[in-house]
Amino acid sequence: MDIAVIGSNMVDLISYVDRMPEQGETLAAPDFQMGCGGKGANQAVAASRLGSDVLMVTRVGNDIFAKNTIDNFAKNGIDTRFVLETESTSGVAPIFVDKDSNNSIIIVLGANEKLSPADIDAAADEIAACKLIVLQLEVPLETVYAAIEFGNAHDIPVLLNPAPAHPDLDIERVKSCTYFMPNETELALLTSKPVDTIEQIREAAQGLVDQGVKDVIVTMGSRGALWVNSTFTKEIPAVRVEAKDTTGAGDAFIGCFSHYLVKSGDVEKAMAMASKYAADSVTKLGTQSSYATAAEFVGAR
Repeated sequence: MDIAVIGSNMVDLISYVDRMPEQGETLAAPDFQMGCGGKGANQAVAASRLGSDVLMVTRVGNDIFAKNTIDNFAKNGIDTRFVLETESTSGVAPIFVDKDSNNSIIIVLGANEKLSPADIDAAADEIAACKLIVLQLEVPLETVYAAIEFGNAHDIPVLLNPAPAHPDLDIERVKSCTYFMPNETELALLTSKPVDTIEQIREAAQGLVDQGVKDVIVTMGSRGALWVNSTFTKEIPAVRVEAKDTTGAGDAFIGCFSHYLVKSGDVEKAMAMASKYAADSVTKLGTQSSYATAAEFVGAR
């Protein structure tokens, strides 16, 4: 097994709108799409579509969405042995995309809040056989901390995408991650520093490195990505495309980065490929539905 994704799944309920309604106003949306999402699931699907063997550790509810989510994992070649059903609703994410391709998202965590350190213990043998652990913050922090400790104990690199940014995240408990990967907004929330310019982003990321975080990789959307550690800084430019829907682009980046990191061990190459893959994803509508397979990605490049 290549990658263990320990984290969230959601059902995306995407409304394409000309503008957001005012308070008390009802608007007709020109289009709607329902799909599978959630940061953990998105990253798992992106990596799997590119050819990685992916284990998913997550929880779904006992509602109409659960079977569809499990079937979607299986259809995308993901190991579902630890996709666990829970006495709860499944996670859902109402998403609103405007005519300029900007998105606003509400998440209802549902069963994701039930994912526990005990679930990591139950999957311990399978996770220990993986080459990379990928985490996000749509599950309880104690579960995230337990996964980091598991990775450290078993000498497995850990990638933490601190999204959505959590005010109670304890940097002391996550600084042992190998890769810490926020976007610029999350970086600002976590560091209380401005991120209006690339230099400001670099300074904010350096502040995390100064606290003991090993490698900070900031995804910056149309500005590309920035890698900062204790010895150097490396900027990867964005690929210019005409965006139709930016939903899930950050997850596309992380899933692709994880795939190429495991395959090559080359961080810079993984970042460059991830930048191309994320750019390709925003040229299509939807979240996971916009993620290319390996064959499609090679063709797109």
